[in-house]
Amino acid sequence: MLMFSNVRFLYLLLLVPVFILGYGVLRYLRARRVKALGDPALVEALMPSWSRSKGWVKVVLFSLAFASFAIGLARPRTGAKLAERTTKGAEIIVALDVSNSMLAQDYSPNRLERAKLSIARLTDRLQEDRIGLVIFAGTSFVQLPVTTDYVSAKMFLGSIDTESIPVQGTAIGDAIRLSIKSFSAQSEKSRVIVVISDGENHEDDPVAAAKQAAELGIKVYTIGVGSAEGQPIPVDGELLKDKEGNIVVTRLDEETLRKVAQAGGGAYIHAGGEEFGLNPIIQDIRRMEDEEFGSVVFEEYDEQYMYFFGVALLLFVLEMLIGERKPRRKLFEV
Repeated sequence: MLMFSNVRFLYLLLLVPVFILGYGVLRYLRARRVKALGDPALVEALMPSWSRSKGWVKVVLFSLAFASFAIGLARPRTGAKLAERTTKGAEIIVALDVSNSMLAQDYSPNRLERAKLSIARLTDRLQEDRIGLVIFAGTSFVQLPVTTDYVSAKMFLGSIDTESIPVQGTAIGDAIRLSIKSFSAQSEKSRVIVVISDGENHEDDPVAAAKQAAELGIKVYTIGVGSAEGQPIPVDGELLKDKEGNIVVTRLDEETLRKVAQAGGGAYIHAGGEEFGLNPIIQDIRRMEDEEFGSVVFEEYDEQYMYFFGVALLLFVLEMLIGERKPRRKLFEV
């Protein structure tokens, strides 16, 4: 079955009848001008080398070449079919804090952008593991369901900012509970939640949520983002202030993050270095028992566009080589 990757280029085929019709109109107008000058038979006798048919041959060759070129641009492909594929690895859900406090600049350019960069590097190191993304502030949202499509993971990651969640706050517990629900039905053993936050939880009980995850065999790791001395929060070019007009300073709450990691059977790591604290987590994941995942994927397509481009080139060359004059000698002249 022939399929097209860029179907919009097929609209160029609508120009093919325009070429032929346009040439027919030009021939008609030429015949009228010749008739206006005098006897058409006499005019034709004065131009014995001019061929009536070669013009049509040239325009037909050009139209066929253009059609073949347009089909090539549409990238015809064959061989696409669904196939079952089995992979082995772990399922990792990253719960990323996107509250305003993540705009603090104790990392360059700020906590959130630095965390996003570290997650992108994490996807580069994954092999057949699945990764999902949950973002949270005052509430939580599944930004990306678990997948092995690392390109899509980076694309979704790039669109995240502090306005991705309209409700401000830091509900770590809600993020952990949503992450628990986000694992696939096939996953039973190698499941990991990585919480990246400054730990300033004001909404719920994250320790209880981490215990719930541990009871289900899910490890919870926490990565602390920020500094103990704290930093102001720049918002819209100004520093964030409280109701009394005081500048808000956000500080890393390591104690809460340690308790969450301990309850979740994982570990707490303070973000630092190029890997942002992810190296120890990756090493722990590699020691886990790989889980088998079955999935349905498309097998690779066989590209056919080069054949159409080849035909188009051949027809264009033939069209250029054919003149509008009759041959001086007949092929089988006696």
